[in-house]
Amino acid sequence: MKSAAHIAALALALASPAMAQTVAPPAAPPVYPPYGRSVTLAEAKVAVAAAQAAAVKNGWIMVITVVEPNGALVLSEKMDGAQYGSNDVARRKAETSASFRRPTLYFQDAVRGGTLNAIFTGALAIEGGELLIIDNRIVGAIGASGGSGAQDGVVARAGAAALAK
Repeated sequence: MKSAAHIAALALALASPAMAQTVAPPAAPPVYPPYGRSVTLAEAKVAVAAAQAAAVKNGWIMVITVVEPNGALVLSEKMDGAQYGSNDVARRKAETSASFRRPTLYFQDAVRGGTLNAIFTGALAIEGGELLIIDNRIVGAIGASGGSGAQDGVVARAGAAALAK
């Protein structure tokens, strides 16, 4: 049995600054524009074409999906030879971006930083989902899947950039 002095010494050691962990306050979430109208099919085709061009340029085979701000599907294209699982992943990346008004990279970084709340919300925490913004309003989102998360992000950002006005 440990004496009271031993217990007190242990408590003091654990409470010392050397043993204390400092936790940085959580960063404020980024501010994104409000929702606007829904992306049109013509705009979705422009975004997907730009995203596919980036994929082809880099030799990547992808599925690219565009959704409205509410997550409703507008357009999804599977490049020849793309893996079947990428259909659902590209759609979920686009839905996550649209639903939470931020790129999926935000959630990936949060999980890597130890914040698991991101995945408990239903967000897909893998890079490759980007917002489609026109006239400083979110009109939808684009998701890409088929490569690494970083490759998917390059492709999705290329599609989003084609519509940025």
